[in-house]
Amino acid sequence: MNSIHFNGKILDFGTPRVMGILNCTPDSFFDGGKFFSRSVALKHAEKMLTEGAEIIDVGGMSSRPGAEPVSSNEEIGRIEPVIDALRREFPGIFISVDTFRTEVAEIALDAGADIVNDISGGELDKRMFSFIAERKVPYILMHMQGTPGNMQLDPAYDQVVSEIFHYFVNKIRQLKSFGIEEVVIDPGFGFGKTIVHNFEILNQLEVFSILEKPVLAGLSRKSMLYKTIGHGPEEALSATASVHMVALQKGASILRVHDVKEAKDVVRIFSAMKSACK
Repeated sequence: MNSIHFNGKILDFGTPRVMGILNCTPDSFFDGGKFFSRSVALKHAEKMLTEGAEIIDVGGMSSRPGAEPVSSNEEIGRIEPVIDALRREFPGIFISVDTFRTEVAEIALDAGADIVNDISGGELDKRMFSFIAERKVPYILMHMQGTPGNMQLDPAYDQVVSEIFHYFVNKIRQLKSFGIEEVVIDPGFGFGKTIVHNFEILNQLEVFSILEKPVLAGLSRKSMLYKTIGHGPEEALSATASVHMVALQKGASILRVHDVKEAKDVVRIFSAMKSACK
């Protein structure tokens, strides 16, 4: 699938797309608290759009390992005014909402979001698939073992890539039974995986192209990178750029990032290299 269609819009993946992360939370692992106010969030979104982001992904609850959950009302209070303002200020952009809760997704879509990005693949709110079918919006289906509270306690697989692949096969079949076709898949780097698991997934990322769905790679400044290089997330930009290139070479259609300018540079180099090989 080279594109997704919704609300009269088309998001084409002939060229890989960059999704800018807008965390309206006080406790996200890298940028927690930086964009917690609406005015600062809007300013940062404008910067990401200027740098070339095609999608802004708005989240109101941290999903870092061990993060404390917040109420639906708190999550809605964080994201609704930001999404509403984004839609008014930048009417032509694509906005996704990062939530696993149906009630939050509903408010976000009503405020102007286009896409639902669910880290739980419908596991934490069993109403999600029927809701997506009703609203006819694209759905980002992520794999996570466990929950944010326990996912990194002792993640274990027999064959991590094979198990995630079959998870997607079953979930895509289930979504199709609801009439949902506009699906993006995300293997969930760092969500219930060890560092070795994460690099196994990256090394075999092309396997997921068999499913004929766009693949999202969420690798930006993650612990698999900064723990490997022996620094903190604030020093993991060059490591992030390196794995972004690997992900693109292995078929990723969307890069979900904190640093849009640098990700766009990687996409440009990748595209030039690809054009030279034709």
